[in-house]
Formats: sequence, C-alpha cells, structure tokens
Amino acid sequence: MHIHLINPNSTASMTAQALDSALKVASAGTRVTAVNPVGTPVSIEGSADEALSVPAMLQEIRKGETQGVDAYVIACFDDPGLHAAREIARGPVIGICQAAVQVAMTISRRFSVVTTLPRSVPIIEDIVQAYGAGHHCRAVHAIDLPVLGLEEEPETAERLLRETIERAKAEDRAEAIILGCAGMSSLCERLSAATGVPVIDGVTAALKIAEALVGAGYATSKVSTYDYPRPKGQFSERMESAPARASI
Repeated sequence: MHIHLINPNSTASMTAQALDSALKVASAGTRVTAVNPVGTPVSIEGSADEALSVPAMLQEIRKGETQGVDAYVIACFDDPGLHAAREIARGPVIGICQAAVQVAMTISRRFSVVTTLPRSVPIIEDIVQAYGAGHHCRAVHAIDLPVLGLEEEPETAERLLRETIERAKAEDRAEAIILGCAGMSSLCERLSAATGVPVIDGVTAALKIAEALVGAGYATSKVSTYDYPRPKGQFSERMESAPARASI
C-alpha cells in the first residue's frame, strides 16, 4: 500500500522528521512518502496559519489521487482541512490529533496533551471535545516554545516537555500523554522512557491506523457528507446567463 504524509506547513526539515518517524513503524511492504507544499506558513500556530495552509494541502491530495495513493496522513496537530480532504480522497485521510486521541482513549482512561504555545491550548481543547474525548482529556499544557523552536532549541524543548509531562502525571493524574505537535515526534520514545508514562505521537499513530484501514479494505464513505465536491461549472454558467433582477 502507498500512504502519503502531508505536512501542511512549508518547513521541509519538519516534513523529513515526520517521515522518519513514520518509516520507523511502517510495516514491510508499505510505501510511505511525504511532502510539504510551498508558499504556506513555515509553521501553523493559530487559525489564520491553518486557513492559509489548507488550499495547498488539498492540492497535494488531488495529486495523490492521480498517483494511486491509498491513504493520507495530515501531519499537523490542528488537523487542518481534515473534512475537506476526506471529500477529495477515495481512501482514508487520518489527522494526527484524531489518531492520537483514539490511541490515548484505547490505552488509558485519562490523558493530557502537551503542546507548544499557549495560544494553541483552546484550539486543541475544542478539537479534543469535537472528537468526543473531552471527558477523558484532563488538561492541555503548553511549554511556551514556538513550533520552530523545537528544531532551533532541541535541548530546551526536550527539557520543557519532560518537566511538563512530569507535572501532568502529578497534577492531572494523567495515565498517558499526547504530544501536541508533529515536530515533537522524534522525542516520543525518549520522553516515555524518561517519565515512565506512555507518550503518544500522532504521526506514528496515524500511520498505523491508516495501514489498518487500508489493509481491512475500508475507504472514505462517499454517501452524503464526504461525497466528492459537486462540480460548479454548470451552476456558474446558469448564473451568468440568468437575467438580472431589478433592484428596488
């Protein structure tokens, strides 16, 4: 099977890290490719960045559909454009936040999320609630470091993550921790070993869920909600040829 990982921001080094994480857990025979669009924000830190990233991401999925891609992973924790992507794709489209939440709810009763900036906290809280996991999520914490700071200050980032996870264990009584950024994926194993709590990376979780769905023969439902976008050409032509209404 062919699984295509799309990083919606334009930072190639972050795409390479996510691909490396995915390849470490991919099954033999699974082809994993990765891409990031050009011209999108270098990091996604808020709703404006998210909105700016979606059109180019959807275009990458359209390309994938012509190349026989079986499933897609959206490697951004906000799961930007997830529902729109599912309208375009035939196969499954997995967002790393939804995947991580599903894994956390499977292996624990209570979990917490650790992300980058404080402004991301309410966004993630709303997403987790939308996925039906609000009761299970004890808290969303921020290490107050920008997304690009994960690469620019790796030692500081790892220390802050470790300290925040320890606090979540003590204060939240969290039984598992979700890393709330694709740029944290390379730290997953070390953080779990250092803190003694299961630490979940959404990139690897999404990759394995995508493999399972494709292997079981499941594809995106095209009944109603996720049906392919309706062509608008004929409607536009009718509107242009319709007589203008007089204004009152």
